[in-house]
Amino acid sequence: MEWLRLSNKWMATVASMWIQFSIGSYTFGVYSSVLKSSQGYDRSTLETLAVFRDIGSSAGVLSGVLYTAVTHSNSYSGFCGPWLVHLAGAIQNFLGNFLTWAAVVGLIKRPPVPLMCLFMFFSSHSMPFFNTANTVSGVQNFPDYSGTIVGIMKGCTGISGAILIQAYNTFNKGEPSTFLLILALWPTFVSLVLMLLVRNYKANTSDVKKYLNGFSALALIVAGYLMIMIILENIFSLPLWARIFSNVLLLLLLASPLGIAIKAQKEDSKRFVETLSFESNTSMENPKSVCSSSDSFVAKDLAYHELPSGEGQVNAALDDTILFDEEGGMNLLQAMCTVNFWLLFIAMVCGMGSTQAVLNNLSQIGQSLNYTTVEVNNLVSLWSIWNCLGRVGVGYLSDYLLHTRGLARPLLMAITLATIGIGNIVIASGFPGTLYVGSIIMGICDGSQWSLMPTITLDLFGVRHMGTIFNTIGIACPLGSYIFSVRVIGYIYDKEAGGEDHSCFGARCFMSSFFIMASLAFLGFLFVVALFQRTKGFYMLRRLKY
Repeated sequence: MEWLRLSNKWMATVASMWIQFSIGSYTFGVYSSVLKSSQGYDRSTLETLAVFRDIGSSAGVLSGVLYTAVTHSNSYSGFCGPWLVHLAGAIQNFLGNFLTWAAVVGLIKRPPVPLMCLFMFFSSHSMPFFNTANTVSGVQNFPDYSGTIVGIMKGCTGISGAILIQAYNTFNKGEPSTFLLILALWPTFVSLVLMLLVRNYKANTSDVKKYLNGFSALALIVAGYLMIMIILENIFSLPLWARIFSNVLLLLLLASPLGIAIKAQKEDSKRFVETLSFESNTSMENPKSVCSSSDSFVAKDLAYHELPSGEGQVNAALDDTILFDEEGGMNLLQAMCTVNFWLLFIAMVCGMGSTQAVLNNLSQIGQSLNYTTVEVNNLVSLWSIWNCLGRVGVGYLSDYLLHTRGLARPLLMAITLATIGIGNIVIASGFPGTLYVGSIIMGICDGSQWSLMPTITLDLFGVRHMGTIFNTIGIACPLGSYIFSVRVIGYIYDKEAGGEDHSCFGARCFMSSFFIMASLAFLGFLFVVALFQRTKGFYMLRRLKY
């Protein structure tokens, strides 16, 4: 009976949130220094390792393929189910981080650079497996609020690094090699313990919105609490007892989703009993009414999608579209043969590439503009908080606007791309304090994209191969980051730099780069506007469903 109580969509959501909280994203900067010193790397080699880590965290096509393969059956008999995706992620996480730690502390012989790049790739390649299993399962459990649940999962990922860093700073600060061991053990342990709880449930409940909003609010509360602690720790030197107390409060906040899940499940159980009682009474009074009412639920929701071949029309109002079962959808190759896929992909190269380039160069930009070390550390530390705000907030907003106004999600993506352009211009101006404003804008927009892109992918191409398709589109992030960071920011910075140390100071170091990125963000905006025009009729039809 205890297992049956744990086996429901609310406990699956809590388990997914806890796994996402444990992942430890945006933490390379914590141990990069000890990695460089222990292995004798130069700056160029360290950047190469960082690139492989970025590629691993974004190239999640295999995780999507695996998820589709092991969840194609609703029964999950035998060895099928999302837990296999979690297991694959846990193995990669442990091997990648543990072997890196072993090399750093001298447990194994110093590996050659290509092998260390492979360690970096495996350690970060585990993230797409956790993300795919938790995000797609959440979407399948709450199909009417896909934007909200994607925002929750992505938001938990966004602040996971800040959570682990808080614990590390309390007990092991100054020992970055220990942090590597924490990364190897903690996410692996949490995922192995909780992975069997993450399952897909078909039962519908009439009122899930308020509980999902509760999860969203808790994620934002955790992010706000972390923001306060980060600022306090960068300004004051907190005693050990204060840091331990703050970590206890953080643990209580992280445990609080369990209370929401218990309350939601109690309401579901009560409603289920009432429904059975009502149907039993109705069947005794009028058996025919039961048959007629059940027949009304036979029809499935249909969604329209672009034909890969571009052949045929349903009617003049729905260009290049077909009606098909929403539970099916397109596979990756079919999706890649559509215009909608490439409109979204190119827009993400312009948007995600720009925000990732800002994050990668935030410290260097701060130094060039004469920000203090404390100010630069605050900017870098708080990025994950703004990122979480964008992921959770825009995920909720996209559902709200779709349900109440019928507004297409690509419209929010267009607003995000336009705002990224504004953020680039703000940073390019170089006025005092603009880096604070610009980093907040870019951090929120970065999170918004990671919330909207998977949800738009679900809407346009269906849920069956969602994990494969949105992870493929996610490759736009490292691709755009390479173009902007290396070919734009790095190239122009080197041209502007002078002296033997090749350093540059002043707004001129990055001004041209940010104006170029602002222009390309506007180009991405135009691509998303085109996507919006192609899909706004579809989203109006989706509103009728609600």
